[in-house]
Amino acid sequence: MTKRVAELPYSKIAKITCLALVFMSWILPGFGQSQPNIILFYVDDLGWSDLGYMGSEFYESPIIDSLAGESMVFTSAYANAANCAPSRASMLSGLYTPRHGVYTVAPAARGASSQRKLVPYPTKTKLDSSFTTVAEILQRNGYKTAQIGKWHLGNKSSDASNQGFDTSIGGFKGGHPPTYFSPYRIPGFEDGEAGEYLTDRLTDEALSFIEDYADRPFFLYLSHYAVHTPLEAKEEDEEGFSNKVTKDQQDNTTYAAMIKSVDRSLSDLVAKLDELELSEQTLLIFYSDNGGLGSVTSNKPLRGEKGMLYEGGIRVPMFWHWPEKINSQTKCDVPVIGIDLFPTLMAVTGINEPDLLLDGKDLTPLLFESGKLESRSLYWHFPAYLQGLKNTKYPNELVRGWRAVPSGAIRKGDWKLIEDFETGELSLFNVTQDISEKVNLALKNPEKLYELMRDLKSWRKEVNAPVPSKLNSAYFE
Repeated sequence: MTKRVAELPYSKIAKITCLALVFMSWILPGFGQSQPNIILFYVDDLGWSDLGYMGSEFYESPIIDSLAGESMVFTSAYANAANCAPSRASMLSGLYTPRHGVYTVAPAARGASSQRKLVPYPTKTKLDSSFTTVAEILQRNGYKTAQIGKWHLGNKSSDASNQGFDTSIGGFKGGHPPTYFSPYRIPGFEDGEAGEYLTDRLTDEALSFIEDYADRPFFLYLSHYAVHTPLEAKEEDEEGFSNKVTKDQQDNTTYAAMIKSVDRSLSDLVAKLDELELSEQTLLIFYSDNGGLGSVTSNKPLRGEKGMLYEGGIRVPMFWHWPEKINSQTKCDVPVIGIDLFPTLMAVTGINEPDLLLDGKDLTPLLFESGKLESRSLYWHFPAYLQGLKNTKYPNELVRGWRAVPSGAIRKGDWKLIEDFETGELSLFNVTQDISEKVNLALKNPEKLYELMRDLKSWRKEVNAPVPSKLNSAYFE
C-alpha cells in the first residue's frame, strides 16, 4: 500500500491510499511531452538504517533526508543480492542472478575448504555482452548515457562502454578503490591533485556530464564507491562525530563522515539541476546495492548484515524523486526490488521493447498512485560461500562461522522463507509483524512453509538456478 508518510524530517503529513485505477502512462497530466532525464544515485553498502530519514540518530544526512521528504520512499525495497556485483548485474539487466550467472563477488569457494560441506557453483565475474542493459535501450532511443564510479562487472573499464554507456569514468574490475584519496591507483582513471577525495571527484565528473548534455535526455548512473571499505574520510567531514552519543550501535566516526560526503554529493547534484532548470525534467532514484557491513555499522532493527539473506543483508534504502510527477512526502510499503528499475524506466520514457525478457515489474502504478502492483514473489539465489568476519556486530548471526552458506530465499506478501542448502534447514518469518526475524514459524505454520517452498522450487526450475549438491571431500577428512 502506498500512503503518506506519517512523519519525515521537515514534515508531518496525513496518510493516503493508492487509487484503485489501472495505470496508463499516456493519460497522466503532462506525462510523455518529453522524455525525462534519469539519475540513478547508487550508494555502495549503505544500510537500511544508515540515514536520518530511516531512523539513524548518529549519522548525518540532511540533504538526503530532505529530498526523501519530497519523494516516494519505499520502506520494503530490496537489493537483488546480498553483495555488490550480482546486485549490479541484475539491476542493469533486469534479470535475476541465475539468468546471467553473477552470483557473488569471486571466488564462490571462499574460506577453508575443510569447512565447506558442498562444492559451490562457480560465479561469473562479468556481465556478458549478450545481455541487454537498460543503458543500451536508453542509448539507442536517443539518451546520452554515463557510468561514473564503481563498475565491478568486467575486467576493464571499457566494459561499461560496450554495454550502453557513452561515457565511462572511474570504473574497473575491483569492488572498492585502493584508496579514497588521490593518487587513486584506479586503472584508466586520471588522478587529481594530491589529497583530492574520490566521492567529491566523482561528483564533479557527474556535474560536468549534466552540463554537457543539459539540452537533451540523459541517463546518469552515478555509482559511488562510498560507503564501501576502506574506511577513509576527509578530516573536516569527521569533525563533531566523536562527541556524539549513540544507543543503536552506529558509532563509527569515519563511516559517518563517508555518509556525510555522499550527502554532499547529492546536494551538489540537486543544486546543479536547479541551476540548469532541469529539476522538473529529471527523475532521480536513490538506492543502495546491499545491506550495511556489520563490522562498521548496525542495520538494527533488521537482522544480519551484508552477505546474508536476512533482512539486514538485502533490505535497503530507496526513494524516487520527480517534481510534479511523483507526489512528495509519500511512502510505499509494497516490496520492490532492483530488477524493477529496468521495466519502470521503459515505462516512464515511453520506450517499448516487447521482445525483451525482464524479470522485474513496472512500478509506475505505485509511483503515480494510479493502481496496484500485481501480486508476486521476490527471490534470491546464492549457491556460494561468504566468509564471516571476526569483528562483526552480529556475532550470533554467523552461520557455522560463515556470513553466508549456499542458500536461497523468497518473499511472498508478509512472509519470507530462507533455505539452507547445506543442512536443508528452513526458516519462515512474517517480516511484517517480525521485521527482526526473531521467530522461526516453520513448525507452527506448515501450510505457509509448504506454499513458499513450492513456489521457490518452481521459480528455481523456471530460471534454471543451480543448487549445489556435490559433497566436498575435504569437509569429511
